[in-house]
Amino acid sequence: MGNKNRNSLHLKHRRIFFGRFARGVLVAGGLILGSLGLGVFGYRFVAGLDWIEAVLNASMILTGMGPVGELNSNAAKLFASFYALFSGLAFVTASGILLTPMLQHVLRVFHVEELEGGESSEDRR
Repeated sequence: MGNKNRNSLHLKHRRIFFGRFARGVLVAGGLILGSLGLGVFGYRFVAGLDWIEAVLNASMILTGMGPVGELNSNAAKLFASFYALFSGLAFVTASGILLTPMLQHVLRVFHVEELEGGESSEDRR
């Protein structure tokens, strides 16, 4: 492959990568903001905390640091338990969404290098 064709191919792949990464940031950010909103409203209306304490507790649970305030009712404790489980899944999902374009890019680079080297995976065996 000529140098000019290879450069245009790399630019095309770079554009695809940044497009996928930007889309992943938007989706993961929406997931995290939606999860935070769910937690804030839950702590506000189920646990009866004021808005600032609800934001603090929801963000602490969402980041895996644990609750800040004491919860007095059984409903609030059950909400906090389910929200903590949900937050763990939301965090893992958001991480996967952000890492997928990077892993795709790395695999594509290895595949292109393999093709340019003229050696296939069967030849190396």
